[in-house]
Amino acid sequence: MRTCQLQNTFGIDSLSIVDQPVPAVGPGQVLVRMTAWSLNYRDLMTVTGTYNPKMKLPVTPLSDGVGEVIEVGAGVTRVTAGDRVAGIFMEDWINGELNAAAAKSARGGAIPGQLAEYVVMKADGVVLVPEHLSDEEAATLPCAAVTAWHGLVTDGDITADDIVLTLGTGGVSLFAAQFAIAIGAKVIGTSGSDEKLQRLRDLGVSDTINYRKTPDWSARVLELTRGTGVDHVVEVGGAGTLPQSLQAVRMGGQISLIGVLSEPGSAINPIPILMKGVRVQGIYVGSRVMFESMNTFIAKHKLRPVVDRVFAFDDVREAFRHMQSGAHFGKIVIRH
Repeated sequence: MRTCQLQNTFGIDSLSIVDQPVPAVGPGQVLVRMTAWSLNYRDLMTVTGTYNPKMKLPVTPLSDGVGEVIEVGAGVTRVTAGDRVAGIFMEDWINGELNAAAAKSARGGAIPGQLAEYVVMKADGVVLVPEHLSDEEAATLPCAAVTAWHGLVTDGDITADDIVLTLGTGGVSLFAAQFAIAIGAKVIGTSGSDEKLQRLRDLGVSDTINYRKTPDWSARVLELTRGTGVDHVVEVGGAGTLPQSLQAVRMGGQISLIGVLSEPGSAINPIPILMKGVRVQGIYVGSRVMFESMNTFIAKHKLRPVVDRVFAFDDVREAFRHMQSGAHFGKIVIRH
């Protein structure tokens, strides 16, 4: 089989496709023939060496993918040959709170990733994907979608009366917008591109803000909410955007802290958290149970992930360069 790996050094140009034997299936495991994968910003950081510069090489990247079960090991009853499945982000986080042991089972980092033609996974660490989705669409779910679901639904208890602020047009932000809109909530979205803002409105986002033209975008959020602020902020920027997110959220609101996409800014002032009673919650993807609940919701509402571009397996370097450019809207997918 063919596997994409970083062999000796980090860097997009260091990615290479190597031949390896098809892995054997042990008790409690399944062998999946992969058909599609999707990229996350974490994957770009991993490949370029900024996620963990001390990561032991060689490494197979990517946490997200979908494929067909072609063999099951002894004792496996959750899935059968022919099922279309995706692996969960942390294969040992089944339910409940995240613990240290489960955190050490993150694909494409702590354990090998999925960018290979065949992957062996624990049967407990896979889920059936919604039938109405294509392989390309289903491949986008394990990280970005579950993260958005965890922040807004599992942890945020979002309702139709809420207002949600999303930052940018990456996978997590778009999934958050889609989930919120399906629930009936109002969404305010930001981007530095007017073209992307129009695409947000086409998805059903109520109000949009160009943060390049309006650097003080939190003030505009307050205007749009009549001075109250939003109920939820899906915070993917990190230190560079968190100060404005704290201004944009309402008294007693929630900020789901998810990403670190922006350059670090000045030191974070904790006073608004205290004075406004804001809940700032770190969200590190989610459990299998969250994934399964989300899939039920996606199937019920016939939601379709936003796929930006699809690249061939042999063009994996170009896929990473496209992510690095920041030109994408939604998820970047690789197809076998």
